[in-house]
Amino acid sequence: MATIVSEQTDQASRPANRHTFRVSPSAISYLQATPLIAILGFFFLLPIAMIAVVSFWDYDFAGLYPAFLTMNYTDTLGSWVTWKTYLNTLKFTAIVWALTLVIGFWVAYFLAFHIRKTSTQMILFLVCTVPFMTSNIIRMISWIPVLGRNGLVNSALIKMGIVPQPIEWLLYSDFAVVLAMVHLYTLFMVTPIFNTLMRIDRSLFEAARDAGASGWQVLWNVVIPLAKPGMAIGTIFVVTLVMADFSTVQVMSGGQSASVALMMKNQMSLLQYPAAAANAVVLLAVVLMMVAAILRVVDIRKEL
Repeated sequence: MATIVSEQTDQASRPANRHTFRVSPSAISYLQATPLIAILGFFFLLPIAMIAVVSFWDYDFAGLYPAFLTMNYTDTLGSWVTWKTYLNTLKFTAIVWALTLVIGFWVAYFLAFHIRKTSTQMILFLVCTVPFMTSNIIRMISWIPVLGRNGLVNSALIKMGIVPQPIEWLLYSDFAVVLAMVHLYTLFMVTPIFNTLMRIDRSLFEAARDAGASGWQVLWNVVIPLAKPGMAIGTIFVVTLVMADFSTVQVMSGGQSASVALMMKNQMSLLQYPAAAANAVVLLAVVLMMVAAILRVVDIRKEL
């Protein structure tokens, strides 16, 4: 009897002496995000920090010298060549953005609302992605035999009697640069807009038609406002890609045009790494301001 009483006493005393370690939900969330933070910090934030540090260094033809100089920024921002190059890059960005937005919206609209079968939608969407299975350089070079002096377009125009001689500005010009960029980056506008349009409740269209709205009124007052988050995401993709593009400008302009990324590439080829780093920091600041302006206009949290 005494043994039973002592066992019951020990069992009753154990919970009082037990120490439990509890982690708050917020701490658990931070622990779960730690691997992602470590990866982003090492592969994203650390390289940007290194570029920012190198942008203040000194350099000459022999090497780099750690220092804290603002010379690279004053040379970059104080040169009219830099400002002209930025204006040229912004011109490409505005034209390519406008064209990709129009083309991307109508392609996405057709896939979302005029193709009834989901399987057909996916097949057509995959057809749009087929060119992206090859390199950007290959797709750019493929325009040369089409737009060249003796290319398909000029040969067809001459044979049809539309022009007496080949059109020179079709290739190695700003027109060729814009055309190649639109070809390369339209899909980055189609995908988010298509994803947004597929989420629109079709009953809204019926309600608008019952209220007497025409097709264009439904498009302007229902479809476009609900598609703005997808347009904003596509705009961010296209703007950042065009601002950082140098290969398209170099190949399709034949070296006759310039962009900020191409200027940085030329500086790195001349071993002017601090000057290129300063240009990269300025370009990053400009792109971030553009993205911030887009996010101020359109709330994309609905798509995330």
